[in-house]
Amino acid sequence: QVQLVESGGGLVQAGGSLRLSCAASGRTFSSYAMGWFRQAPGKERETVAAITASGGITYYTDSVRGRFTISRDNAKNTVYLQMNSLKPEDTAVYYCAAGTRYSDSAHHYRYWGQGTQVTVSS
Repeated sequence: QVQLVESGGGLVQAGGSLRLSCAASGRTFSSYAMGWFRQAPGKERETVAAITASGGITYYTDSVRGRFTISRDNAKNTVYLQMNSLKPEDTAVYYCAAGTRYSDSAHHYRYWGQGTQVTVSS
């Protein structure tokens, strides 16, 4: 069982930056792949980024590649999403999730946080 709590969301102007954090409970965090997902009103959930358990491999969806960076600190049971050059279209609720399999599909992630709102104004 893993419990996840996101933080770091908020309101930012276009071109600004935010860093999302996802703190995990439990002693097995380092064995889970982690992902960040987002869902905007009226749109389907989208995979933003993912990282393997060791942190050695990462995935980014095309729209954020070069602007967002996913990282993890297994000693702190935390995964991060650094978001730079934010655009209004990045506005969404962002969720972190944990799974036993590294994947760009949300279906492979079993444990989910409650989400944090990111709003980018133009």
